[in-house]
Amino acid sequence: SPSPVVRGYCVCAVAVTCDLARRFVQYERIGADVTMKCGAMDWDAAVTWTVNGSDIDESHLNGSYLVLRNVHLGHSGQYSCYEGSSWHLKYQTFLKVGTPPKEPVLMCRSNNYPKRFYCSWHLPSPTYVPNTFNISVIHGTREMVCEKEAVPKNRCHIRYLQLFSTVKYKVTLTVTNALGRNSTTITFDEFAIVKPDPPENVVAKPVPYSPRRLEVRWNNPSSWPDPESFPLKFFLRYRPLILDQWQHVELSDGTSHTITDAYAGKEYIIQVAAKDNDIGTWSDWSVAVHATPWTEEPKYLTTEAQAPETTTSSTSSFVPPPTTKICDQEKVVGSGAVAVAVSWAAGLVLAAAGVLFI
Repeated sequence: SPSPVVRGYCVCAVAVTCDLARRFVQYERIGADVTMKCGAMDWDAAVTWTVNGSDIDESHLNGSYLVLRNVHLGHSGQYSCYEGSSWHLKYQTFLKVGTPPKEPVLMCRSNNYPKRFYCSWHLPSPTYVPNTFNISVIHGTREMVCEKEAVPKNRCHIRYLQLFSTVKYKVTLTVTNALGRNSTTITFDEFAIVKPDPPENVVAKPVPYSPRRLEVRWNNPSSWPDPESFPLKFFLRYRPLILDQWQHVELSDGTSHTITDAYAGKEYIIQVAAKDNDIGTWSDWSVAVHATPWTEEPKYLTTEAQAPETTTSSTSSFVPPPTTKICDQEKVVGSGAVAVAVSWAAGLVLAAAGVLFI
């Protein structure tokens, strides 16, 4: 059998060779000093040690014993001991260096009330060795079954046996590995753990001809089983990308809202959260969507108005203004008056001549 320093399990593949070559999985804490014996070989026997097939320097040997000081993760591997120059395998172990578990983090939540709730857990830091988790759920004096999932492995579900109960739930999680164990316990009311999933399919669109409006629509989370009997209310937040401050609107019913105070032409980011009308806490925020209010299309000038002015091209549609000044027009008018006066005088002369002839 291995020395007291060695903690592990014999995993011999062939039983008849176990007495000649014992194969163990050996767990050691980070920072520990580790001594390995070469099976039943005497202390002063001539042996050779390897790790992952590579020879180990003799400076790590104390007689036939292998001594590793202040082990770290890099010391993990398969160690083998051979007798003298014959290279006859006498002992083999797989060393795994790690830590005992710290107090686990445990959380319970109901995202599909009133059907059931689930509990999930994780360790605050890795142990680098295999861990075993055991969970106990007690409601009053009754122990409940926590149905574990294949994926993810750190979660199990509990079906409600009695709704609207004032009796607290008590959940205890214990984690164990070859180097130690730890546990944590939480207690809670039924209503305290109700937390829906975020709303789904959030869509935001501009409102035509309304430069300060955005229409937002969404769906209830698909995991919420009965929105008719257990309706949800919603919390909408939005802001233009150019600002860091959110604006908020709480909605008691419905799955749509029209934002009426958006900045014209500015892109907005929008999210929605959900909560049971009476119990529990708000969901996480939905996936963010982006939208920009309606903007009037620019009115482009016509091709004719854009044509360059010119008087040299015979094909130009441009007509130059008249060059005659106003004062020239007066001269023209004055010349006409003189002509009229002359004609009137001539008429008088002819009339007088007629009288003489008579």
